[in-house]
Order: sequence, then C-alpha cells, then structure tokens
Amino acid sequence: MIQKPALRIAAALLVAGVSAGPALAERPFLDESGPIPPSSIKEPDYWSEGIADLPPWPKDADLVELRLDGPRGPLRYYLDGRHLAVGSDQVVRYTLVAESASGARNVSFEGIRCTPKGQHKVYAFGVGGRFEPAPASDWQGLPEANDNDYRRQLHGQILCVPLKFEPRPKKDMIRAMKGPIHPRENAGFMTD
Repeated sequence: MIQKPALRIAAALLVAGVSAGPALAERPFLDESGPIPPSSIKEPDYWSEGIADLPPWPKDADLVELRLDGPRGPLRYYLDGRHLAVGSDQVVRYTLVAESASGARNVSFEGIRCTPKGQHKVYAFGVGGRFEPAPASDWQGLPEANDNDYRRQLHGQILCVPLKFEPRPKKDMIRAMKGPIHPRENAGFMTD
C-alpha cells in the first residue's frame, strides 16, 4: 500500500517533467543565474553624425602650416586655424589647403573621427573661391601607416589624443600643427 502513493507522486512528477521538457528546451539559459554586471557598464551610445555647415573661404592670415613627419612630398599642407572646430558629434572639421611648389592650391573641407583606427570624410571641395559640396559619401578608414599621408598624421599626432580616442583641445591642435609635441602628451595620460 505504501507503494501506491509513491507511484502516484513519481507518475505526477514524470508527467510534469515531460510537459515542462519542451518549454525548457526552448529556453536553455534563461533560468540560469549569472553575475550581475556593475552599474558602471552601460549600453553603448550609437554615434550619429551632426550637421556640417560649410566654413567661409580660408584667408592666408588664418592658415597654419602642418609640420609633418617623414620625407617632404611635393605639397605643403595648411589648415585654417580660425575655423578648425570640434562638433557636438566629436568630429574634428577643418579646411585643408594643399599647395604645390608652383603655388597652385587645392582646397577642401574635411572631417576626422578620433576612433581607434581613425576615419575621414570630405564634405566639400574648393572651386573658384567658394566651396562646392562633395557628392554624398560614407566615412572612409585611414590608410595604413604612410609617411606622406597627412590624414593619418592629423589623426595620430595632431587632432586626436592617442589612446583616449577623443579630439584634443583646439589650442593643443594648433600647437601640434606647428611642430612635435612632448611624447607624454601623445601617451593618453593627463599632462602635468
């Protein structure tokens, strides 16, 4: 007689286990507890690009020559220091003037993102003393290390703080354009 209630309980558990079996198979890890993430871990913010208004045509008095590393190529590069700006989207936007030995100039309005590998975009080209918007384009990755690539050097040494992946303050950008800055300022640590 003792066996009959035990059989009934075992049969009830078996029926309950069989009916819960498929439901549990669909949720393999749902009921497992794990460590609770610290409150400092937040969902990532997804970046969205802000509006880039075209700057005024650069004046010679506002141009700052870039002192780039490596062999000097056929062009000299200048940025318009007056209209160099960091947008609310953290894009550093600048007017670039590339000048040949004969004095011919190419002017463009560009942006750089201070991401780990860097990205750039051309917003407009200079035509006849004014800017013409470039055809809509996506952000492009920077090429691998190349001594003559001004964008890579703008990203790694002038406009962005290495290891922090954020824009430098404007006054530090202009100082970095004029020549090498202390290596400690490129280490991503706070300066003295």
